[in-house]
Amino acid sequence: MYAVMETGGKQYRVTAGDTLEIEKLELEPGAIATFDRVLMVNNDGVITVGSPTVAGAKVVADVVEQTKADKVIIFKMKRRKGYHKKQGHRQKLTVIKVKEITA
Repeated sequence: MYAVMETGGKQYRVTAGDTLEIEKLELEPGAIATFDRVLMVNNDGVITVGSPTVAGAKVVADVVEQTKADKVIIFKMKRRKGYHKKQGHRQKLTVIKVKEITA
């Protein structure tokens, strides 16, 4: 059984036991996260596609930790103008472990 869920503007295909890095959630490690925006569920070959979400379906996961992604360097330059700008960014992430999918 697997499901396609949406969180943080991105879609993820998940099964029970998967570990994911998603956009930051305001939850402490050890808390339980419930995702109601389930777009599709495949239950042993029976596919249910939502319009836009599957009614009554949810994904339950444990929050493992709060981390940061690798640093991304943004470098802007305009040639022959003396304009250089260097900027860095580290996206904050939440690591979750999927416990169960209910449909």
